Amino acid sequence: MAVSYSFLALSFFFFLFTLSPLPVSATDHIVGANRGWNPGINYTLWANNHTIYVGDYISFRYQKNQYNVFLVNQTGYDNCTLDSAVGNWSSGKDFILFNKSMRYYFICGNGQCNNGMKVSVFVHPLPSPPPSSSQHNHSSPNSAAPMVLEYLGHKFLMLSFVFVMFGYVLV
Repeated sequence: MAVSYSFLALSFFFFLFTLSPLPVSATDHIVGANRGWNPGINYTLWANNHTIYVGDYISFRYQKNQYNVFLVNQTGYDNCTLDSAVGNWSSGKDFILFNKSMRYYFICGNGQCNNGMKVSVFVHPLPSPPPSSSQHNHSSPNSAAPMVLEYLGHKFLMLSFVFVMFGYVLV
């Protein structure tokens, strides 16, 4: 018995969309917001107004060749020194992804740190996931259906699209 290309493609898309994890979105925290990475900005105030989680990233936006960004320890941050630098960026549009919960210290390394171009951010661990469905009150036998559809909604939509593409109809 020959297996058709349509069936193989359909099977591939079925497994791709039903077994893939739900998408997780990261937040880009633009340092200094619309003012960017420049002297004379209160970055402590900016940092206090942002909650950053593991998986989020911050971006430094500045004029290339004029400024830069260095990741340092607290001593380097406090004293505006590069002795402890463990990372540096100079593209003018730098994206830094956080994969660990801790405090991070960034300074400008061309002498502007003393003019306020430094920021310290605390990266929080990811919040706990919502309680599982077994902890919810199931007063009716159909109460789990909306939760399953909400969880797999985008996957069912894509799967339906694939079925329609290959001439199958879902009932």
